[in-house]
Amino acid sequence: MSDGLNVIIVDDNREVCELVSDVIKRFYTWGNVIAFSDVEEAIVYCKSQRTCVSIFVVDVFLKDYTGFQFLDSLASKYPMVYEDAIIMSGNASDDVVNMCIAANITYLLEKPVKVYALQLAVRAIVNKYINFAKRLIDDPDLAEDIYNF
Repeated sequence: MSDGLNVIIVDDNREVCELVSDVIKRFYTWGNVIAFSDVEEAIVYCKSQRTCVSIFVVDVFLKDYTGFQFLDSLASKYPMVYEDAIIMSGNASDDVVNMCIAANITYLLEKPVKVYALQLAVRAIVNKYINFAKRLIDDPDLAEDIYNF
């Protein structure tokens, strides 16, 4: 489902990428699940996509980047990138929490990630888009206004 709501996973640890990807693939049906251990490859991929909406599951500390820098690099293409992001951290210190708050990121998971917490965070973001789609279906005037915008 290439035109769905994709999940992009970015962690410089390949094993973590595979583990998180496998967990999400068990329940996720609204789009593709794509994992990257190379941040620059992830940026190129994301910027080349036709859609401007995805869910991002990102490690807070990457090799030469932070997860926040990665998200910043996509903000012009993905206007909801911060609201649609889940940050993972090996140590959710006060600094990490404050950076999430400053960036308007509301999902912070500490590693090792609990499967239910990851599932709930992903589903909460998906639910936002499902509810919006329902509003468009129920309100043709709103849908037309958005289409004409």
